Amino acid sequence: MRFESPVLQVNLDDDEFQATVRDSLRLRPRAIPPKFFYDARGSELFDLICTTPEYYLTRTETGILDEFGAEMADRIGASCVLIELGSGSASKTPLLLRHLAGDAAYVPIDICAPPLLQSTQRLGILFPEMYMHPICADYMRLSAVKLDGYAGRRRVIFFPGSSIGNCTPFEVVQLLRHAAQLAGTNGAMLIGVDSKKSPAVLNAAYNDAAGYTAAFNLNLLARMQRELGAQLDLDGFAHYAYYNASLGRIEMHLVSQKRQFIKLESEVFQFDESETIHTENSYKYTVQEFQQLARAAGWRPKMLWADCNGLFNVHYLSLSSGEATHLHQQSR
Repeated sequence: MRFESPVLQVNLDDDEFQATVRDSLRLRPRAIPPKFFYDARGSELFDLICTTPEYYLTRTETGILDEFGAEMADRIGASCVLIELGSGSASKTPLLLRHLAGDAAYVPIDICAPPLLQSTQRLGILFPEMYMHPICADYMRLSAVKLDGYAGRRRVIFFPGSSIGNCTPFEVVQLLRHAAQLAGTNGAMLIGVDSKKSPAVLNAAYNDAAGYTAAFNLNLLARMQRELGAQLDLDGFAHYAYYNASLGRIEMHLVSQKRQFIKLESEVFQFDESETIHTENSYKYTVQEFQQLARAAGWRPKMLWADCNGLFNVHYLSLSSGEATHLHQQSR
């Protein structure tokens, strides 16, 4: 197994979680970034969310990658350096790696080390000839990630799962610009983007009957208890998610069920009944909306693959001006 260890630690501050929570609770309205969902338990819960019948995103994108993975590999180049952002359990990644050459390299980037190591080791067994270089880092700070030793190799950013939806449109452009800098000359990107659709379908996806999304959201508070020693009533908050049509996004909140407080070290933060902590956005985009953001970040849309129901899109973006553009939709 060609696996580089230990995992490279990039800009992970042990005090960042505490500082961010403290600063977030001081503000109105209160909001904590969704990257803090992903401790070990949060990662486990997200994997369970992906198995629910309501959460169409994972199975739809998996179907697209399964059917068109070979075509995608042909576009990006079989001997590329594939850099996956927010790799997590990397459950869909083999659908693309199986079409790459043995001399390709795989560089997963994730903020949570345990699933990063586990998934990379699993993929190393499946693809023993492929070089694996896991990096534990926050992909929202891509400008700090440095890759050496890949001179002359095409770098391809792989960003599945529509995690780009967690960013505001302004943040999307900033992240895509940093991704372009990391990819470099002749770089490319494969990115999964959830499309706009019926509010009923969207609301169901983030309020699964099994309660995994609710547990995932509430685990943020449990993590504050475990890691920060926060004093709070976990049962005093409830999961709330809804589609905000005017902004084109799902919003997730933790809603206070009563008048209560959270104590963090010496500070006490008062909550009124129905007051919320905004924990996540998940923006949905039409093809034209996302391509406009990609162009603003310096990328050229080249190809689009989608499912037959138009639920989800995988965009192929390039930094090369000489490559032919194919913007017709490929669908299952």
